[in-house]
Amino acid sequence: MTLHKNLINGEWVGGEAIPNISPSDTNDVVGEYARATQADALSAIAAAKAAFPAWSRSGIMERHAILRKTSDEILARKEELGRLLAREEGKTLPEAIGETMRAAQIFDFFANEALRLAGEVLPSVRPNIGVEVTREPVGVVGIITPWNFPIAIPAWKIAPALCYGNTVVFKPADLVPGCAHAIVDILHRAGLPKGVLNLVMGKGSVVGQAILDSADVHALTFTGSTGTGQRVAAASIVHNRKFQLEMGGKNPFVILDDADLDVAVDAALNSSFFSTGQRCTASSRLIVQEGIHDRFVDALVARMKTLVIDDALKSGTHIGPVVDDSQLKQDLDYIALGSQEGAKLAFGGEQLERGTPGFYLRPALFTEATNQMRISREEIFGPVASVIRVKNYEEALATANDTAFGLSSGIATTSLKYATHFKRNSDAGMVMVNLPTAGVDFHVPFGGRKGSSYGSREQGRYAAEFYTTVKTAYTLAG
Repeated sequence: MTLHKNLINGEWVGGEAIPNISPSDTNDVVGEYARATQADALSAIAAAKAAFPAWSRSGIMERHAILRKTSDEILARKEELGRLLAREEGKTLPEAIGETMRAAQIFDFFANEALRLAGEVLPSVRPNIGVEVTREPVGVVGIITPWNFPIAIPAWKIAPALCYGNTVVFKPADLVPGCAHAIVDILHRAGLPKGVLNLVMGKGSVVGQAILDSADVHALTFTGSTGTGQRVAAASIVHNRKFQLEMGGKNPFVILDDADLDVAVDAALNSSFFSTGQRCTASSRLIVQEGIHDRFVDALVARMKTLVIDDALKSGTHIGPVVDDSQLKQDLDYIALGSQEGAKLAFGGEQLERGTPGFYLRPALFTEATNQMRISREEIFGPVASVIRVKNYEEALATANDTAFGLSSGIATTSLKYATHFKRNSDAGMVMVNLPTAGVDFHVPFGGRKGSSYGSREQGRYAAEFYTTVKTAYTLAG
């Protein structure tokens, strides 16, 4: 089996071979990928530092052409890359292809942003003096990505970093090296100069720590767990570097008595269980007004019974496997905890066997939960949702906001009054009305509040806030 190597200073570098195992079929080895060492990570950082002066002053047409070529190839290979994604992460094939297309759209967007780099020319309060406000790249950017969106999240970090003239050291999650390697290979062949983009696959405790500890990494963008995000923050403060964190969520979806029941059930089903619930924007708290509560629960359980849980590559599969045995154990532990806390397991929650050995779990729905239970406070990151009964809109809003997180929230209602009030008063970075809480466009800002996020927003034109620094220059006209 071919060893997929790390890219350091424009060269493919080998290392210890680690098998990439499919969660749909643990006998399926997706490929073997080289594990980088601390020395490899330091070499990658040095290469990025050396490449920065030239790349930061490269022409906008060069950046545009590379990013556009990357977008075109990803789109042309969407079936192939989507299949790779589904094999290594367990997302269903339609979802995986959709994510791949989103990555292509992101690179296309930032290819065009490279041609729209702009600043401001302002008059000074003093006569005969001009003022220019421009944006410049920050330097070497460390990128650390999670396993749940193995091509989209790397795309929305790498594309703006390169667009604005930064160089990159990229460490993907251990569980999903395949998509990371593929996207770096495409960018490399698209014409990036050596050292501009470096790939170091490996353990977070080794490769990630080397990135955190280096004073030559000028900005660090991270998506992952809250605990690791706090370590990223602490290490970044020591070096006075910019850092951006996207972490956990415990997202609420409110269903009011006046909601269209079909719309509410569709949105809740998608929000809570699609992508196996492994989305930071997933709704794991379904906050339901008492007048519609029983009808909503009955309708949601009926829909859950129709879900097909099977191999991610099989036609007709709605829910693929959990990503690995560790995540499966965590999900099962929380399901057991929910029952111990006094919530009622209304449906699902059992481990399943299928035609291939994999990490299959029937989505679980709890009822009679309270917002103080651990299953309502802590991020499970699996297909587990709890229904919390409330009396009225005011209680629903208070319950929705009673969380340490603030990434995404949603409401199902036909009332313009309540929809408008909820959009303004929900303590979340993204709010959905009659839509799933998961699923955002590539050209608009992504991010949350409270314990979910730190720093400037990701995606769209708001990405410039993180990947550039502002310079103000004065000129005496004579």
